[in-house]
Amino acid sequence: MSSPAGIHEKLTDRQLEILRKLYESSRPVIIRTVKKTQKKLAEELNITRQALSNHLRKLRELGFIRTGRGFIDLTDKALALLGEREGDAFVFIKVTPQYRNEVYEGLKNANVKSLYRVTGDIDLIAQVSTSKLDEFLRLVSTMRGVIETNAHVVLERLIPEEPSEESEEGENSGI
Repeated sequence: MSSPAGIHEKLTDRQLEILRKLYESSRPVIIRTVKKTQKKLAEELNITRQALSNHLRKLRELGFIRTGRGFIDLTDKALALLGEREGDAFVFIKVTPQYRNEVYEGLKNANVKSLYRVTGDIDLIAQVSTSKLDEFLRLVSTMRGVIETNAHVVLERLIPEEPSEESEEGENSGI
């Protein structure tokens, strides 16, 4: 496992062993992170910062969020409650060559899990939550240069998500 220069020396052997064990025991998850201050969130919700803090504490106790200094993560439990974990769809998108860059840029800020530029008969593959599929397809249908879309809803994951060999070598550790 490669490590950034200097970091390895700051860890004890036990700490490094713990990190490796945590990594081996982990699974990749989709995390939705909020990087706003509680003050800003309270303002947006039109409640006091203290009221927000009380609500966040309850949500944390119920397992819907994880909090830390400067962030709030929604857990899988919260995403399921919000209908965000019901399934995935892959949308194949074909674009007229002269509009490719415009479409690529337009979709970078769309509500997608992943967006891939690919070779072959299509130009893009978007991974979208099924709960957001209609909204995503409406957006794509308004984009100049999109010739064709083809949506495929995942029925079943045949191979469970696990850390890849690359991840174990430190290239994409997921930590």
